[in-house]
Amino acid sequence: MISLTVLGILGLLTLFALLALRMPVALSMLVVGFFGTIVANATKLMAVGMAEDQAWARGLKIAYSNLAGETFEAASNYNLLVIPMFVLMGNLAGVSGMSNDLFSAAYRWMGHLRGGLASATIAACAGFAALSGSSLASAVTMGRVALPEMKKYKYADSLATGSVAAGGTLGFLIPPSGGMIIYAVLTEQSIGRLFMAGVFPGIILTLLFIGAIYFVVLRNPDAGPQGERFDRSERLASLWRALPIVGVVLATIGGMYTGFFTPVEASAVGAFLTFVVAAWRRSLNWQAGKQVILETMNATATVFLIIIGAFVFIPFMSLTELPAQLVTILTSLPIGEIGILLIIVLIYMFLGMFLEAIAMLVLTIPVVIPIAIALDWDLIWFGIIVVIVLEMGMISPPVGINVFIVKSIAQDVPMSTIFRGIWPFWFAMAAMIGLLIIFPQIATFLPQALVGG
Repeated sequence: MISLTVLGILGLLTLFALLALRMPVALSMLVVGFFGTIVANATKLMAVGMAEDQAWARGLKIAYSNLAGETFEAASNYNLLVIPMFVLMGNLAGVSGMSNDLFSAAYRWMGHLRGGLASATIAACAGFAALSGSSLASAVTMGRVALPEMKKYKYADSLATGSVAAGGTLGFLIPPSGGMIIYAVLTEQSIGRLFMAGVFPGIILTLLFIGAIYFVVLRNPDAGPQGERFDRSERLASLWRALPIVGVVLATIGGMYTGFFTPVEASAVGAFLTFVVAAWRRSLNWQAGKQVILETMNATATVFLIIIGAFVFIPFMSLTELPAQLVTILTSLPIGEIGILLIIVLIYMFLGMFLEAIAMLVLTIPVVIPIAIALDWDLIWFGIIVVIVLEMGMISPPVGINVFIVKSIAQDVPMSTIFRGIWPFWFAMAAMIGLLIIFPQIATFLPQALVGG
């Protein structure tokens, strides 16, 4: 009779095989979780003396019950309402021209510096991340706005495309982050506390990205020539046009941080205010509205299906006791907590070379969270580290999703050039992880100061 630990390993290998065959992540987890639950329960029941045919029938019944129950629990989870609302908010911000206003304001204040257009792109990505919560949306939206401008001023293709690809990843860290929402749901942490924890790391990582650009142009001034210098009146006018964005972010995120809104209420308020801005600017015609609704439904359905798959897969992993075995092995190693954390980070970096960020998140949570709990780590702090490592995967060769997004916009730029341009930003993310390990208060201070605990 097969042992449960071996069954868990076989389940993981089967899952990776299905992913290698290009089967969707959600369906892969559903299939492995469902059939794995049947085998695991049947194995347990036969081990206690139940007849084989009865054990398989009971295992099948438990698996069906688990599939129905977990699907209903995921679909009816009140906290998950933030996903469609924040996705809608980001899509409305895109069609209303808010992204153009953000880049325009950043461009007028920073564009005259060496590498200023690339720095303005990073700043605009950070601002748009506070509206969309999506790395892909940030990369696509800012890429369409910023890449033509950088091409106009003869920026090096590697710096131009690298800054857009890296800047887009800020959507996964700066609240309202879709990755944080999924992490919070899967680990039963507070979405609001995670959002608070992402503020300072998001600001610091934005500054590190701008520092990486400065380092590049310091070595090669021709990579980022100076742009046009605007006078004070034009700079102030650009800030005035960007004021609606600031108002929406302050009302949404600020209201949530001060306790005036719950995260779900804040997402609804943000979507409504963004809709008001889009309607006021008369940018919502029938075609644009249809596009916003369909893109929101598509993104929401994809995320919910992944969460349902995770909810079915996680109980299977618990049945196999594989996570508990890994906890025992890792905690017995004579390398200390920092050593274990570095091993986890290195594993994430390796997986990030082949897996999409959300897929990697839902696949690894059942394994790494028991380790974090056993070592008594703060799961909010650990979540921020995980999110940043996932960001690194978004631009890591050979499957960095943001690189492919940028390639679809800058079709004349070779993939090798784009990948060459991401490395300064990749090392900036690594530095951010180091700062979080040395100074965990970067992530924990704001939640503790505003909420306590």
